[in-house]
Parts: sequence; structure tokens; C-alpha cells
Amino acid sequence: MLLEELIISRVRVKILTLFLTNPSNIYHVRDIVRKVGEEINAVRRELSHLEKAGMLSKEQRANRLFYAFRKEYALYFELMELITKTTGLGWDIVKNKTKLGKIKFAMMSGRYMRGLPHRDGNDVDLLIVGSVVLAELGQLVKSEEVKRERELNYTVMTEEEFTFRKRRRDPFVLDILRGSRLMLIGDEEELVS
Repeated sequence: MLLEELIISRVRVKILTLFLTNPSNIYHVRDIVRKVGEEINAVRRELSHLEKAGMLSKEQRANRLFYAFRKEYALYFELMELITKTTGLGWDIVKNKTKLGKIKFAMMSGRYMRGLPHRDGNDVDLLIVGSVVLAELGQLVKSEEVKRERELNYTVMTEEEFTFRKRRRDPFVLDILRGSRLMLIGDEEELVS
């Protein structure tokens, strides 16, 4: 299902996608217009609606208006999860699930979704458990890295390897399971149990 099926305004979907895939950025109105590829009046109208709803804050700097998504907004994380599942790599994985092989679990780290830097070299942005066609997954990951201009650390394990490492309380796997995550495919309770 695409986000456009839930949110009727195409421009609003594009603006939400822009802000929630780059949560730490602030944008000038004309910059938003360029990035979403819509008419300035439609963008201004949607920015006004989103501000009135409490999603966006605006700030005047010199003679320019800048907008940022309010992290205090009650549905901030839920909207971020929706955007992640319906755009970019998250959507590509869900949409191409059958081409990628037999996937039991696919999860993206909360740190990656929020655009936060890696804490150390062991941070995993994407974990996929199952029998995966690595060439197909590699193409999707490469495309996402180019879009985000950021390296994506991902790990692929078979179900047997994942279960074995989880039972042995492997520090690498436990560290992945301790962090915040968004399940793209599979049941989170089953993943962590």
C-alpha cells in the first residue's frame, strides 16, 4: 500500500517524505518547492496546513521562512515509520520481497531512519534474515546509498545462523536486537523472542 492511498494530497505526501527522510534538516520554502517538484502555491498551502496541525515549525531568518518537522509532534515516529515503509529502501524491500528470495525478517535500525550517525563501526542499519539473493539486495542498497549520500551497513543471515547466534547470545546479534528498529517484513515479537 502506498502512502498516497492514506493521504489524499500528493503535495503533502511529498513534503512529509522530504522532512521525515531528512529529520534533522530545515528547509526554505523555495528549496522545498525544488525538492518536491510542485508549484509554490500548492507547497505554501500544504506547509500552512502542516503547521496548523502542529507538525511543522517555522522560523523567520532575515527575509526568509524556514520550516522544520517538530519532533515533539505526537505521531512523529509513527509517520516516520510510514514514510520509511512506503518510500526508499524500505518500500523497495517490501515491494521486491519475492525477487529478493525468501525473507523471514527485514528490519531497519531506528538510528538510520532518524539520520543519526553510527555510534561505532558495528552499527547495523539493515538486518535481513532468510535466503536472500545478494545481487538484488546489493542493487537496492547501492541505490539508497546514492540517494542518501550515506553508507548503509547491512547484514544478511540465514534463519539457522540467526537462530543459532541468538541462542548463543552472540553480542553482535544482541546489540542489533537491543536497538530501536522498524520491521519491514516479519513479526517483531518473533524476531526478538
